[in-house]
Amino acid sequence: MSPIVIGCIAFLCVFGAALAGMALRSRLPDHHLAAESRDAIKLATAIIGTLSALALGLLIASAKRSFDDAGMERRTSAARVVLLDRVLARYGPETQPLREALRKAVEARLSVEQGDEGRNVALAEGFDVEAIQEGLRTLAPQTDAQHLLRARAIQVSGDIAEARWLRTETEVGGFPAPFLAVLILWFTLLFASFGLLAPGNGTVVLTLLACALSVSVALVLIIDMDHPYLGFIRVSDAPFRTALERLGRP
Repeated sequence: MSPIVIGCIAFLCVFGAALAGMALRSRLPDHHLAAESRDAIKLATAIIGTLSALALGLLIASAKRSFDDAGMERRTSAARVVLLDRVLARYGPETQPLREALRKAVEARLSVEQGDEGRNVALAEGFDVEAIQEGLRTLAPQTDAQHLLRARAIQVSGDIAEARWLRTETEVGGFPAPFLAVLILWFTLLFASFGLLAPGNGTVVLTLLACALSVSVALVLIIDMDHPYLGFIRVSDAPFRTALERLGRP
């Protein structure tokens, strides 16, 4: 389920609960909203509010960690691409086709991530380093230095391939649906209590509308940040663009 859909569901639940609380207020007997009853409701909602704040903090921390890990993966992979190109350059002119293939792979990764259509393709195909690894295995080193450079190139290309599959597995995951459902339920109960205790005037309705919209947008942004390669908030492709400028140099 996309973050926007989850945000819309959260908004409908939260703001609908606030309106339902206002409607229920006018139908309850007066003693149900006496001072003692209001105090009990406030104490109960304070506990739910604390739990919601803690859960939201955990979501933010998890999303920030995923985003930072994705940024580190991109910078590390870009550095390994440049390193692989330099190792191939030192091996000799016979690696020129592999260097060209490496450059085309980087260009493909950058181009495939530009539009919405390319997001799933980027995960499915990613950085196709396996073909380059096959080319490395077919090399026939003539000297000890070439043996060492070939082994180093295979190691670096293996690290790049590993990062690619780790990236793909990261995008498969996400926040557990039951956790999000419980969090939305807590926010729904909170706003229901707000509507129950607040007078039903235009100012209160607009305030609750703005707050419900803010909570929903916050959920959308947090969930979107947890998918740093697919969402609106993506990690920068600047490391690979910088690496692309350095590839192919003698």
